[in-house]
Amino acid sequence: MENGAVYSPTTEDNPGPARGARSGLAAYFSLGRLRLHRRLLKVLQLLLSLLAFICEEVVSQCTLCGGLYFFEFVSCSAFLLSLLILIVYCTPVYDRVDAVKVKSSDFYITLGTGCVFLLASIIFVSTHDRTPAETAATVFGFLASFMFLCDFASMVWEKRQESQMRKPEATRRTEATEPLNA
Repeated sequence: MENGAVYSPTTEDNPGPARGARSGLAAYFSLGRLRLHRRLLKVLQLLLSLLAFICEEVVSQCTLCGGLYFFEFVSCSAFLLSLLILIVYCTPVYDRVDAVKVKSSDFYITLGTGCVFLLASIIFVSTHDRTPAETAATVFGFLASFMFLCDFASMVWEKRQESQMRKPEATRRTEATEPLNA
């Protein structure tokens, strides 16, 4: 066999547009779909839920373990859900799915996660053995739940602003279509 039949050349004639400053994974990663405050809240949700999960995993023994297990499940789920939402917003996946559905999913996931995380933190505070790892886990849990709820409040405020921007348009149209002598 000849070398040409088995091996192809190692250099490319035309490297294409994906080469350069933004190549590889960086070419697929974009933070522009979220405003700065929402981006910051999403990253804080991710980090705080991860820290709560790690601190909870350090706990070696417990007296009343139900609260610990519930907190473990909720903190891990919150981390994974916030990671999923952040990945959807920052990758081309966002372009492939309906933006309204992504925002709606984000709205309800953020509300549900924030409420359940707050509940899990309250239950864990009332049942833990007051070790430093458990205290740190509950602090991170409360902070993460507040970040989720602040993000939800931010989305409610943005929806309200959008509806107020559209509302004057609707009233102008009805006023313009009504007769002047009516």
